[in-house]
Amino acid sequence: MTSSTVAGQGHGTLADQAYRSIADRLVTLQIRPGEPINDERIAGELGFGRTPVREALKRLEHERLIVAYPRRGTFATEVQIADLGHISEVRLQLEPLAAALAAERASDGDRAGLDRLLAQLAKSSDGEGDLIRLDMTLHRAIYAATRNPYLEDTLIRYDNLATRIWCLFLDRLPGLAGHVHEHGPLLTAIIDRDAEKAKALAASHVKGFEVAIRSVI
Repeated sequence: MTSSTVAGQGHGTLADQAYRSIADRLVTLQIRPGEPINDERIAGELGFGRTPVREALKRLEHERLIVAYPRRGTFATEVQIADLGHISEVRLQLEPLAAALAAERASDGDRAGLDRLLAQLAKSSDGEGDLIRLDMTLHRAIYAATRNPYLEDTLIRYDNLATRIWCLFLDRLPGLAGHVHEHGPLLTAIIDRDAEKAKALAASHVKGFEVAIRSVI
């Protein structure tokens, strides 16, 4: 896997760009759970100064992707399977809400973007890295279409945590392509402004995710 971000690398402040790059590495396990985080090394790899990287790390700590210990250093958080139920509990409430709001509020530009993603999904390869990033991109496009920045930020945070668990068990989950392609009917429902159908499909997707993970742990 490359260290490219799922979306928007060139947008926002340097701290925003550093955040997206580091988050992508953490979520896709290029930085493994428990691995130490060296801000100077990461700054060098990204071509940024240490200040935007440190700002990004503070945000990532708040989002529970890294943890800092006094006199010990900063580390990628361990993946706690016990958190799966808590994460799913939140997502089961908010993902259907986001899907319904996206169906109701998506602009013509949003719908055109979702239509392009639907075409991209139909042509997607079975490469794990590509599918994972496409999955994250699809989720973020739906969240953005809600036109609620607070809901969008919250769901990105929980989607990151859920995707990290997914990546940890990827070698034992044979249905990756099927899981990602479930988004096809969901995107279609949002594009068609069918809020109730979008809501039901999003709920089914979240439930299916938890069932799939629990089947291999």
